[in-house]
Amino acid sequence: MEYILETDNLTKKYGNINAVDHVSIHVQRGEIYGLIGRNGAGKTTFFKMLAGLSKPTAGQFTIFGEPASNTVKLRDRVGVLIESPGLFNSMTTFSNMKIQALSLGMNDDGYLHELLNDVGLSGKENVKVKKLSMGMRQRLGIALSLVGRPDILLLDEPINGLDPQGIVEIRELIGRLSKERNITILISSHILEELSKIATRYGIIHNGQLIDEFTHQELLKRCSERIEIRPSDPTKACTVLEQMGITEYKVVDQSIIQVFERLTESGEIVLELAKNNIKTLSIAVKNEALEDYFLSITGGAKT
Repeated sequence: MEYILETDNLTKKYGNINAVDHVSIHVQRGEIYGLIGRNGAGKTTFFKMLAGLSKPTAGQFTIFGEPASNTVKLRDRVGVLIESPGLFNSMTTFSNMKIQALSLGMNDDGYLHELLNDVGLSGKENVKVKKLSMGMRQRLGIALSLVGRPDILLLDEPINGLDPQGIVEIRELIGRLSKERNITILISSHILEELSKIATRYGIIHNGQLIDEFTHQELLKRCSERIEIRPSDPTKACTVLEQMGITEYKVVDQSIIQVFERLTESGEIVLELAKNNIKTLSIAVKNEALEDYFLSITGGAKT
């Protein structure tokens, strides 16, 4: 399996505080990897290390199989938008693009116009940044991160503070960039519901630690409607389920069985268990929302 980016126990300490604590993630080429965590979980610090803006206290990472220390070789291949875009408010959108291009040794105005068109800012080239809406400023920030024709894009909370329409526009833009430009994208957010609409793989970071990593398909399965049974004998109950032809099930915490098929047959399941001298201590049909799932595994209240 080809990983375009891998981190190995990446750690950042500030005094006695581990802002990022031995985080190891694996990102495949072409993925949209969503890093999910509450505000203050360590997402921005983690992205800054990947971008070369902060030096790790411990651990290491590779991009394209190259060690991160080789920053000169990797600089143009990684586009970065961390926190708010660094824009010159009194200058036009195109002037901001031009400055970024010149700093990277590029002089191709046609390409810059192409990027502005791609992010939906065509016709805004001569508008001063201070007159742009927040959503347009985010679009410009993404355009700036694309100037070096990167293979990887790091987007830290790009939808933070946007209105619902702006969120939809940025989400659609990220999806297009992934498909049309074949860019691998790492995007952080504290809103699992939004990331679930575009990401193909996820990592959940909490108190600086990566506590889970899973695919989009695995997320949907974990949050899908299911029957939850607490039988007196889980091992024997699994045998009974299989005898009934039920194969889509999972044992959780060695005491609860989650069944993902034949959801209208909870009564039949209870009867079959009873026939085999297995008591049903509890049974319920559940459908966990994505945000509820996120809160359940991070163990706290919504931010």
